[in-house]
Amino acid sequence: MSFLTDFRIKIAAIVTVVTMFAGTVVYAQLEGTERGVAPLASTGDFEVMGVEVDIHGDNAADARKKGWEEAQRKAWKMLYKRTHGTETDGLADAKLNTMVSAIIVEQEQIGPKRYIATLGVMFDRARAGSILGVGGRRLRSPPLLVLPIMWSGGSPQVFEHRTEWQKAWARFSSGDSVIDYVRPYGSDSESLVLTAGQAERPSRRWWRNILDQFGAADVIIPIVRLTYEYPGGPVTGRFTARYGPDNRYIDSFTLKVGRSDDIPKMLDQGIARLDNIYSSALTRGVLKTDKSLIIEDPFNLDELDLEDFDIADEEPLETGEGVSPVAPAGADSAGSGSEAPAAAAVTTISLQFDTPDVGAVGRGESAVRSIPGVTGASTSSLALGGVSVMSVTYRGDIATLAQALRAQGWQVQQGAGALRISRSGQ
Repeated sequence: MSFLTDFRIKIAAIVTVVTMFAGTVVYAQLEGTERGVAPLASTGDFEVMGVEVDIHGDNAADARKKGWEEAQRKAWKMLYKRTHGTETDGLADAKLNTMVSAIIVEQEQIGPKRYIATLGVMFDRARAGSILGVGGRRLRSPPLLVLPIMWSGGSPQVFEHRTEWQKAWARFSSGDSVIDYVRPYGSDSESLVLTAGQAERPSRRWWRNILDQFGAADVIIPIVRLTYEYPGGPVTGRFTARYGPDNRYIDSFTLKVGRSDDIPKMLDQGIARLDNIYSSALTRGVLKTDKSLIIEDPFNLDELDLEDFDIADEEPLETGEGVSPVAPAGADSAGSGSEAPAAAAVTTISLQFDTPDVGAVGRGESAVRSIPGVTGASTSSLALGGVSVMSVTYRGDIATLAQALRAQGWQVQQGAGALRISRSGQ
């Protein structure tokens, strides 16, 4: 065998090994099973955490069963006091069993006949709310993508490795928050797209592609920077709340624990405070969707079809016995002997209005409800920082409602079964 032939064989072998290794590297980059933790379901259930129980039973299983039942009783009393400010005697176990949707184990120790644990209890909002009297519709933000960045050891991490920061966001129960969090966890190609460097890229085109992938309207960037005094010793966490494609600053704070083992508790406390910061920013109108991320096709209100707004068919107003129908404006009510005019029909009209913050929703609904003939007005599609849609039930036609709105100082555009209102300067 010649030297040249031998050399070619060696080169081919090297190329084969490198190709196999490269394939392994690419696969490892995309592999997500060890990269993050799937987030806890973000339901609207009532959550009570930190319920401590210490129960004895006939055996380990019986002790655990009795411990969970005791946790339900304690949690209900804690929830009642939290919502009403007073104590309660509690409810029967059979009733509580129908309302509890989940038991969350924070810590537990199971002995032969003893069960010691710290548990969380989640109550179904519909069933528990009917007893507590605190159910009903709640306003929430548009879906916001969470990009959790943790600085530790001088470098930032998101989903490159399974971090305590990502774990904390995964176990955070956001059902009671006004923020609609979209929490990825680094599966598949997410770790390649959602990196710490992405927070510094203002390109709207790239951000729109990412947000569309996750079904989000905008992004929030919660950052924690951990500083260790020495291994296993005190740890300081600097938490910062940022948002949007321009990585805008909202607020920051510092927490500290005496040992490294308490980092998860510190991160849980930090997320709770960050949630309050983001919720407050939403209420104040600071946390609103960047308009450059919204792509709206131009349209003409006059060309909109009634069916696009799911408008209910017009129904005549039902009048009870002894109730006279309401005469339309301008009708002769002097009783000239002529036949009484027919009652005005009730119409459901879609009304589009600007909602830069949460307060604008309530102000808009109140202004519309104050118009004579309006029997109902509620926001059916909420878009904070954009244009929301209000469903208005009106005793009259759309032209009359448009005229009444103009009399209140609104600028009104009228379409087929729909109105668009705004104030001067908006």
